[in-house]
Amino acid sequence: MSEPRLQSIILSDAERRELFRRAREALVQACGDQTIAADSRLLASLQAEGEQAITLAVNHQDLPRNCPCYLLDETQQSYPLHVGINTIGRLMDNDVVLRDECISRRHCAIVVHHDWRCEIYDTASKNGTFVNDQRISGPTPLRPGDRITLCNRTLTFCGVVGSVPTPPTIPTAEPLQ
Repeated sequence: MSEPRLQSIILSDAERRELFRRAREALVQACGDQTIAADSRLLASLQAEGEQAITLAVNHQDLPRNCPCYLLDETQQSYPLHVGINTIGRLMDNDVVLRDECISRRHCAIVVHHDWRCEIYDTASKNGTFVNDQRISGPTPLRPGDRITLCNRTLTFCGVVGSVPTPPTIPTAEPLQ
């Protein structure tokens, strides 16, 4: 897999590495063609500009108006999410970076689908991912107001800011007749 945010080379424990690989495969398989295409376009445009896909915390009032979903932390800092795979962990190359030693390097990921549906996956984190105080063991749909707990950190999943933008579309060819 060429997705740098989902590499398991950092895991030295073979059993945990295998759990991470299974979680990664489930995560990638959950993305439809349109979601993968939107995520690929975003990453390609960032690479062309020499940037990384790190989601920096911003003040809530500074969120882009077309941001349909984001995470809000205890200090009222917001983390905008993009269509595609949003990785969360303590490594600097995650989309959402949380500097806390209890949080795994690649703790979890949120998939934002092209139609703005969102789900969270634990990526074999040591301390688990919790949604509304329940440990998740597989893909879990997210709804506005859901509390995501990673060790000592709690993030609130927030939905729409203003009006929901039209989901991106992928042109399709007309069927041959």
